[in-house]
Amino acid sequence: MKPILIAGTSIVNLALISYTLFILSERKGHCTSNRVLGFLTAGVILDATATICMIIGSTKTPFTMHGILGYSSLTGMIIDAILIWRSRIRNGAGSPISLKLHKYSIVVYFWWITAYLTGAMLVMMR
Repeated sequence: MKPILIAGTSIVNLALISYTLFILSERKGHCTSNRVLGFLTAGVILDATATICMIIGSTKTPFTMHGILGYSSLTGMIIDAILIWRSRIRNGAGSPISLKLHKYSIVVYFWWITAYLTGAMLVMMR
């Protein structure tokens, strides 16, 4: 396996940890705490970095079913980060996260997990 793909795989695993800690922290506190925003922001940065590494290292077109699933889930997480940061900026640190945004976070997290699992299955089938 190419070193860039190994790096991308390692980084996406860190994104999984970060996103999971974000969801657990947000679910526990339902607020825009530093912890929630830190894990979410780190997850988005790690996910975007992993996506770039995998695009660079892949010999296939970036527009596969897994690629589209991955890009859409990354986009969903970016939107989630923007909305939660916007909530914090407007309402202050530790402000409550609306039920609607909380539900969106969970849906987009499971969408991201689906993309992650399909990628893992593709690697295992090779």
